[in-house]
Amino acid sequence: MQLTGRYWFKKPLLFEGKQIYSMKFRRLVFPVFIFFALQGLILAERQTSKEGTQTGKTIKIGLLIQDQNFLAAKNAAEMAIQKANETGGYKGIPFELVELSMEGPWGTGSKQAVNLIFEKEVLAILGSNDGRNAHLVEQVSAKTRVIFVSAWSGDPTLSQAYVPWYFSCVPNDFQQADALILEISVKEKISRIAVISDNDYDSKLALNCFLKRIKISGKPDPKQLFYENNNQDFNVLIDQIADADVNGIILFGQPAASQKIIEQLRERKIKIPVFGTLSVSGYQETEESALKSLESAVLVSSDHMFSAGGLSFRQEFQKKFGYQAGPVAAYAYDGMNLIIYAIKNAGTEREKIQKYLKENKYDGITGSIRFDDKGNRIGDPQLMKIKNGRPEKVEN
Repeated sequence: MQLTGRYWFKKPLLFEGKQIYSMKFRRLVFPVFIFFALQGLILAERQTSKEGTQTGKTIKIGLLIQDQNFLAAKNAAEMAIQKANETGGYKGIPFELVELSMEGPWGTGSKQAVNLIFEKEVLAILGSNDGRNAHLVEQVSAKTRVIFVSAWSGDPTLSQAYVPWYFSCVPNDFQQADALILEISVKEKISRIAVISDNDYDSKLALNCFLKRIKISGKPDPKQLFYENNNQDFNVLIDQIADADVNGIILFGQPAASQKIIEQLRERKIKIPVFGTLSVSGYQETEESALKSLESAVLVSSDHMFSAGGLSFRQEFQKKFGYQAGPVAAYAYDGMNLIIYAIKNAGTEREKIQKYLKENKYDGITGSIRFDDKGNRIGDPQLMKIKNGRPEKVEN
């Protein structure tokens, strides 16, 4: 028997491919389903809270990536694991990376997180994925008491669940919004702005966070413009920007589309300051051609472009994998090293690892990483400006 369909107890039930509408059948099956689900979660909590779960030949750390094309996070995590093993692993026991993709139908993220914990027996999970998938992993983390370090999503609602096993090494959308507002309104004195976003979940969430912060700051409400992700021609959007009578724009969206928007603004000879969130600077790679297309834009920076450790990381990454490391790689590298660092110092008991992460600081290539009581990374994100195809640090 195969039961499929989201919220199947409310909607038409599919039984071996056929719809079943019997309320009597649902009343009989649903209590049984709930009973076994609760029993499974209770057993999960008991199993995963035991001491010394890592007694095999390796210390396994899980990595959940958005899809199989999300290679930057995988490569960076592999690099961190390799370097840790070159220095002896954990008391002579090597670390092992166990990577799974979250691509597929809705809910795959939960399934893969459970797979990592119970079948692969990982000690902790690093996630490089969007906000919706991160929420699924966080729910599993909350029930199983397994550390979950988020290394890409800026979704601030992740920390509002108050899950003590959740940590994020990425500045959240509110922090990014504050940094941009300070730069635009206080330093640059730009008063009339337009915010431009695609319809992606993470982009719209980042936009809403910015709108909340701009309202709190007392600044005028910005003009809001939207576009579809599959757009190749942004002339209609450029016309809207030209007609909006603004003296600055902020981009919330994917790197490829953001680059095209800037290029078409330049082609139309519309000279206007451009700002962008962390996602605009690129997911996978930071190629010179991509940076040139972002010329003069001020973006939230992962800061690995400017630190000494970041320079060494970028050189080694380029040599090893054949492309330049962008923000995704930088945060995945820091997130994996953060987990490794905590295990080396606290041991393999999950509660001790959690306590160590909560109470200690780690100096990574993206800067100093500390967490507040909700698992948010503490500190203001850096900004960078692209000049002559190269990133330059914007001083706070």
